[in-house]
Amino acid sequence: MIRVEIRKRLGEFALDAAFDAPPGVTALFGKSGSGKTSLINAVAGLLRPDAGHIEIDGTVLFDAERRVDLPTHRRRVGYVFQDARLFPHMSVAKNLAYGGRHDRERVIEMLGIGDLLDRRPAALSGGERQRVAIGRALMADPRLLLLDEPLSALDAERKAEILPWLERLRDEAGLPIFYVSHAASEVARLATTVVVMEKGRVTRAGAVAEVLSDPAAVGTIGAQEAGAVVTARIAGLDRIDGLTELALSGGRIVLPGKLGRIGTHLRLRISAQDVILSRDKPQGLSALNVLQAEVTAVDEGPEGVAVGLACGRDRLLARVTRRSARALRLEPGLPVWAIVKASAVAPQDVGGAV
Repeated sequence: MIRVEIRKRLGEFALDAAFDAPPGVTALFGKSGSGKTSLINAVAGLLRPDAGHIEIDGTVLFDAERRVDLPTHRRRVGYVFQDARLFPHMSVAKNLAYGGRHDRERVIEMLGIGDLLDRRPAALSGGERQRVAIGRALMADPRLLLLDEPLSALDAERKAEILPWLERLRDEAGLPIFYVSHAASEVARLATTVVVMEKGRVTRAGAVAEVLSDPAAVGTIGAQEAGAVVTARIAGLDRIDGLTELALSGGRIVLPGKLGRIGTHLRLRISAQDVILSRDKPQGLSALNVLQAEVTAVDEGPEGVAVGLACGRDRLLARVTRRSARALRLEPGLPVWAIVKASAVAPQDVGGAV
């Protein structure tokens, strides 16, 4: 368990954040300027808080009252920046060795960088550079890994290249990770816990599926980024149409493409703006995904109405206009039908389940 409770004044900006992070990936999520990077800099020892406490598994890194402030090199925290910051004159092998020699072969295999060892950073793609930077951080045997928006400088193709490796890192590294991002699709795919930040404060914290599907959180997350996270099992493959059939706890949906072997579990992000609601069971639609659900919450905000839905054990989220909410007379307990276009779930929103 990692405990963070810090306060820091930075000119006109005030960082005042407190949360507990269980094992796994904790995403620090929020808009630019919300204090995410300042917070992990404080955890790393690069920024000294004015007050507060930082602790990892019983080891105190910082405590203002007890005057404890471990220097950065004694905190055993690995830090990966947005721009990788590899030494350009060194090969990949020497960059890794600069970080240390802990579990070298396992790190190289886990990140798939064995074929890159003789190259220099200039000969690597953006995704390859970030994998090497993560490897260098892991070679120092950290007890916590900090990733500061590692995909923000990459194009869509490079992001698609590195996301499976980040999933593997999450599943196999065996250490907690703080992952800074302002992209809901990355958070939904990688995180086990999410801490939502706004103007230096924590506004929401908890399991990723609960926080991202909470209608009351849409105002902070942003209407365009809002969406639910569900876990599904591959139940069938349609070779004629090239579709994968997925079993959810509350029904079945299909998505385009071959997404894996039958029985494999996946994590999906379904955007709130891609869910259509109906009071009656739809008939004669081209949409293939129709799920029976129940309204759990209705939250009106400046950009429309966020509607929470229970679909079996899963939680979905829909965003509708105020006019539609009135016309459907939406209220908690109301049975509805949720319609999701098969093409609405983007490839980057589908990943391996934790």
